[in-house]
Amino acid sequence: MSEEPKHFIAQIVEADIANGLPPSHVHTRFPPEPNGCLHIGHAKAICLDFGTAMQYGGKCNLRFDDTNPTKEDTRFVDAIQEDIKWLGFDWNGGMYYASDYFEKLYSLAEELILNGKAYVCTLSSEEFKEYRGVPGEPGKPSPHRDRPVQESLDLFRRMRAGEFEEGQYVLRAKIDMASPNMHMRDPAIYRIKKDFHHRTGNAWCIYPMYDFAHCLSDAIEGITHSLCTLEFDVHRPLYDWFVENTSIIKTLEIQPRQYEFARLNLTYTMMSKRKLQQLVEEKVVDDWDDPRMPTIAGMRRRGYTAKAIRAFCEDIGITKFNSLTDFALLEYHLRQDLNKTALRRMAVFDPIEVEIENWQEGETDWLDAVNNPEDESAGSRKIPFSKHIFIERDDFMENPPNKYFRLKPNGEVRLRYAYLLTCKDVIKNEKGEIVKIIGVIDRASRGGNAPDGRKVKGTIHWVDASNCVKADAMIYDKLFTKADMGDLAEGEDFKDYLNPQSLVKKTMYAEPSVKELKPGIPVQFERVAYFMADSKSFKDGVLAFNRTVTLKDSFSKAAAK
Repeated sequence: MSEEPKHFIAQIVEADIANGLPPSHVHTRFPPEPNGCLHIGHAKAICLDFGTAMQYGGKCNLRFDDTNPTKEDTRFVDAIQEDIKWLGFDWNGGMYYASDYFEKLYSLAEELILNGKAYVCTLSSEEFKEYRGVPGEPGKPSPHRDRPVQESLDLFRRMRAGEFEEGQYVLRAKIDMASPNMHMRDPAIYRIKKDFHHRTGNAWCIYPMYDFAHCLSDAIEGITHSLCTLEFDVHRPLYDWFVENTSIIKTLEIQPRQYEFARLNLTYTMMSKRKLQQLVEEKVVDDWDDPRMPTIAGMRRRGYTAKAIRAFCEDIGITKFNSLTDFALLEYHLRQDLNKTALRRMAVFDPIEVEIENWQEGETDWLDAVNNPEDESAGSRKIPFSKHIFIERDDFMENPPNKYFRLKPNGEVRLRYAYLLTCKDVIKNEKGEIVKIIGVIDRASRGGNAPDGRKVKGTIHWVDASNCVKADAMIYDKLFTKADMGDLAEGEDFKDYLNPQSLVKKTMYAEPSVKELKPGIPVQFERVAYFMADSKSFKDGVLAFNRTVTLKDSFSKAAAK
């Protein structure tokens, strides 16, 4: 059987190995900014960054890009580590922060000034944009571009000392104001920010820009393959320029190279961290781990599994072309995993009472039920059966159509794990609504099989009304109603597409063993959906279950291929 074709990043790495790079020297990094929780798009990058290093026996660093103190928080530092470990990866190359290198980066910036490759500029942000120009036309040089080296050096040091206000001065690289690449037109590399930093406190009031700090941090750490999403394609010349125009180039055994891949775009999903933060701040959702959010924390709380997310990321592959992936593919992989691992339980969401006419009041039978038919090692549990049970209201029809195999007058169904039940009568209220069903069971059919071999086509689930557990069912659905949330017209508010039915709270009645289902244990409520005990509600003593995904798979894997 032929081997699956390798994606282009793997081909690049293997070409480097063929040209002499020892496999163990392959060194990648995952560089999140700690200003929010990671989402499913980051999961794709995590699988690529850490997976590439693992595949070739190399190393992967976790490095926090903490160069913007305004939005960063140690809460997100901790959350990001938790998410990566939950996905099944570890940073065998070490954990670092861009702030570890602030002194080194500052010295490299001074070096650029001394070599005539950087200058302190006084243009306002509006003037900066004006002088920078537009694509297709050269920009204008700043009036401070030829500021004497010693004057720029003095101003830069005074910027560090805190003598100036935010926005008063900026350090810029001196590259090419006529470059067709706008990022090469004397980009800013240091700005003044007088904010408390989560690690360095008030030690610094100037901070490096991402393009300056990122590539040089890669070089300091010995990164060989810097994997980024496609929007950084135009930043690559600047990445190389900073490495090649500072003395750090002389220290490198292997020069880091940047390679870009297509980010994940998922239907009905918002991937902008800024907009997700807006949902949190405006309390549209509870927090970053709201089960409707596409964050890894939210998906974990909802009941998604790390294995399913990894399988999904592997399935969608690594390309250089942006595309929109159907959310149903992620749900497909989730069902594939949960079908094998989730415990089975019974719960009724819209109950109607059935009174068993030929059963004694106070008599209880404890029946055997398997925990997972896909996994014999999961064992079984006991479920109670007594005179009063609940079934789903839509599992009974008084005037059914042909080929209706659920409960009907004088019809017989199989009660899952229990007995064969026949409907003998219905009791209605003054409005003509059915409030109770009177039925009889075949006592000889314990376990659900007719002793005379008669065929009963319908099987329905149920719970014992006298011994059931009442709980909240949080019915989650997609957060947005628009398939492509990345395709909004100018001025269009993404919140206009919020799904008003993204959360519907219901009451359910479940067999008593659900009290043992703690967060992290997936469960299939038979014939309904997959659920997970809610971690936040569980802590408050409230029994609540989050719907993870429906049972029905609407996605055709063959069609996706």
